[in-house]
This record gives sequence, C-alpha cells and structure tokens, in this order.
Amino acid sequence: MKSTPVPQNVAEEVLSLNGIKNIGHANIREVSKIINDIEQKTGVEFIRMEIGVPGLPTPEIGVNAHIQALKNGVSSVYPPIDGIPEFKTEAVRFVKNFLDIDVLSECCIPTTGSMQAGMAAVLTVNRMYKDKEGTLFIDPGFPVQKAQCKMLGHTYRTFDVYNYRGEKLRAKLEEMVSDGKISSILYSSPNNPAWFCLTEEELQIIGEVANKYNIIVIEDLAYFGMDFRKDYSKPGVSPYQPTVAKYTDNFILFISSSKAFSYAGERMALVVFSEKVWSLQAPDLLRFFSTDRLGRAFMFGALYALSAGTSHSAQYGFAAMLKATNDSTYNYIEAVKEYGERARIMKQYFTDNGFYIVYDKDGEEAIADGFFFTVNYPGYAGDKLLKELLNYGISAIALDTTGSECQGIRACVSLVKSEQLPLLKERLELFHKQNS
Repeated sequence: MKSTPVPQNVAEEVLSLNGIKNIGHANIREVSKIINDIEQKTGVEFIRMEIGVPGLPTPEIGVNAHIQALKNGVSSVYPPIDGIPEFKTEAVRFVKNFLDIDVLSECCIPTTGSMQAGMAAVLTVNRMYKDKEGTLFIDPGFPVQKAQCKMLGHTYRTFDVYNYRGEKLRAKLEEMVSDGKISSILYSSPNNPAWFCLTEEELQIIGEVANKYNIIVIEDLAYFGMDFRKDYSKPGVSPYQPTVAKYTDNFILFISSSKAFSYAGERMALVVFSEKVWSLQAPDLLRFFSTDRLGRAFMFGALYALSAGTSHSAQYGFAAMLKATNDSTYNYIEAVKEYGERARIMKQYFTDNGFYIVYDKDGEEAIADGFFFTVNYPGYAGDKLLKELLNYGISAIALDTTGSECQGIRACVSLVKSEQLPLLKERLELFHKQNS
C-alpha cells in the first residue's frame, strides 16, 4: 500500500459513511462534505479546489455603501423588485462601457445572484411557446442550471462543445435545434468549469442560429471580464467583454457580482434583457402568468414568486461598485488578477508532474489562466483520478458532473492560499512518483 498524506483506507471509509458510491458523480457540496469529514478525521489540511468560492476581499467602496444604506434604514423597507434607481442607472452605464451595448434601464433587473436569474429566466422563457420544450446547454457547464430545469419539469438538451469549436459549432447547433423544439440556449463564457472563452466567430454563429430559429440566448457572464489575456477594465474603450449581444437581439445576460466584484456573500446579480426580448408578447405565457409580456412575466411573475426582489442594502453596495468602475475610480480587473497568477502557477505544477490540460485552446490560442482549469493524468478516468487525489490531500470535482464528455477533473484556484502552493507542488510530485 502506498504511503500517502491521507491513509488510503480513510477516504473509502468516509465515502461509505456518506453513502457515496462514486465520488465522480457527487455534486460540489457533497464533495465539500467529504473533504470536511476527511480533514476532521485525519487532521490533514487539503488543497481545496472543489468549490468556486471567491477568496478575495470585497472592495471597500461597496462595503461602505452597503453599510450606509443599512444606517439609512433601507433594511426596514421592501426593495423595489425592478431595482433601486441608482442601481439601474449604473447598470445601463456599465453595459455600455464594458460590453458596448445600449440597453434600457427598465431592462436591467437585480436578482438574488445568477442562480436566481437562471431559475427565473428558464422558468419564463421555456413557457413562452407550448409547442417548444426547453433549453439547449452548450457544455461543459454549471450543473445546478440543469438541476433547475429538472426541478421545473423542463426538458433540456446538451452537447460538449469540445469537438465543435469554430465553424464546426454551426452544424452542431443546427442539428440540435432544427426541429424547432428549443426555446433557449444557455452557456457561460468564460466557461465554468473549463475556463475556455467562446470566440467572436463562435458568438456570431450562436447569434445567427438564434435569429434563424427564434431562440433566446441566455448568456451567463458570471466571470465578467476575467479573461486576463485582454484588458477589459477600461470603460468605453476597446476591447470589450465579448458577448452574443453583438450578433442578436434575442438575448438575456447575467452579470454576477460574486467573482469580478468579490461580493458573493450578498447574492447579487444584474440581469440584462434586450428591449426586444423584454417586450416580447407570447400568449402562451398566460398559462402560467397574469401577463403575456416576457419582461413583466419574469419580474412580476417569476421573481415576485421566488423572493419578491433581492436585498435592498446590497443593491446600494453593487450600485456603488458599478459607479466607481464606470467612473474609472475603481479597476475591477486589477482586483481579481490574482486568480490568474495563481492558476498559472498551479497549472505549471500539474503539467510538470505528468498531468495535461483537458480544455486547452480557444481556437489557436492557449486557454487563459483564471478561476478554473481542467486536468487529467494518463490512464485515469475522471472519477478514479478524483478518488485517488483524495489520498494526497487534494480535492476537485470530476468533469462527469458538468456535461463534459472528456475525462478529467475541474480545479478551482480561489480557495488555495499562497502559502499552500509549495504543499501542492510537493503532493503532486509524490503522486507522479507513485503513479508514473
């Protein structure tokens, strides 16, 4: 039996106690529970790469605005469900400054994180037409978004984009949507879990297919601007964060405060509708809502029933950060570049020890260093690799849970502390020595 930082029988025992037969099929929260239990049982500190919890401080300007709003008494008053005026004003400016897209303030809505945005969006969009079925996910993707469709009783389709980059994407999308049953296409870029970014060519293809088949594109920009290969930090100056909104007006965008603004604990996001989508009239919505207008069904139907709005005081905090970013008094990219540097170092440690990057290219360009990356080790399936790494005090999630058809694991850099990097290197060297 190999001598490993975590005795080899411990992980097996903990998995059994938690009723987990295959850790490769466990969701992120289940994996976190497993790691907590192993740490408690052994006292071994893990290199925790399984969960995407932001690890950087919230900008002071957001904290101060949030505190001031509480002192002003907003916590005793229900928030306007469509957002406070300050939030909506800065949202319009931000979308113009950093996406180069013109939108109306009425089409900019705060939600309780992008998680609620996703639930509310599919809940309304997928019920616009009774002869359509549901969502097409361009995978790999965030597993909870599919879970939301399941909870709502919506069907969905999915494909791994790995073999369909560039112009190949068009034929695959046509294959998936040509029967007219798809009402929405959903993806993230930068991607969770693989951190690839869709190219302008690919975004144009998605936009053109959406126009052809009357599909609404739901673009999850949870990691807004965090492709550090380009500088997306200057308001009103090219380059802009790439978006499908340049190629179609059939769009809904999610802009999260959690990662780019390190505001995850307040559960705040901005949902941006095109004017066309906001105003769309679909009589079949009346089966579920009191209105046949999509925007009003989203806001006064879905959001009202889910939570009746989002945190009043947090809207002031997010609005203040958006304003400072719009005014160039705060650089949101400089504040989070640490993730990219951490990923660069960690990826090097993995590749130096026999691992390879799974999703490795955007077109001809090497993938960016950022919040996530994907790796595998020769001879291992993703679930087996994940289970084996537990013995070395390293956690992640298997790509199996993300809709990927590739073998490997997804690593998140956010909770790996700088002082742990030498320990990661040491453990990977041991793994390579014992498995090569």
